Amino acid sequence: MEEGDDSAGAGLLQQILSLRLVPRAGNGTGAECFNASALCSFPEMWYGVFLWALVSSLSFHVPAALLALFTLRHHKYGRFMSVGILLMGIVGPIAAGILTSAAIAGVYRAAGKEMIPLEALILGVGQTFCVVVVSFLRIIATL
Repeated sequence: MEEGDDSAGAGLLQQILSLRLVPRAGNGTGAECFNASALCSFPEMWYGVFLWALVSSLSFHVPAALLALFTLRHHKYGRFMSVGILLMGIVGPIAAGILTSAAIAGVYRAAGKEMIPLEALILGVGQTFCVVVVSFLRIIATL
């Protein structure tokens, strides 16, 4: 592997973690950052946490849906369970993830704190982790 390939891979990782998908507007609203890579405004923080929650939820639910489809493919009605699992992986983060990500971003913004992209990743994946833990605990309680 050449040195240019290594720096390109590190640049891609930095671009993914920086979450620069919301254009930064310098309109004087008081959301100026001291750290260039930090998320300062409410939309940046909200979108960062929400995007990681959605991606982590899909990365968990898509394999589960494929596994359900593979194991229940010959069942008359069971094959449709995979559609339900996949919908829960999409609808759940969109419905609840929007609200919880907004609450997290609102707390950060009200406290006047900056959010580094790694915090957005941890908070987004943490939301998915909490949903998965609660889902498994409910299943165990019914046995």
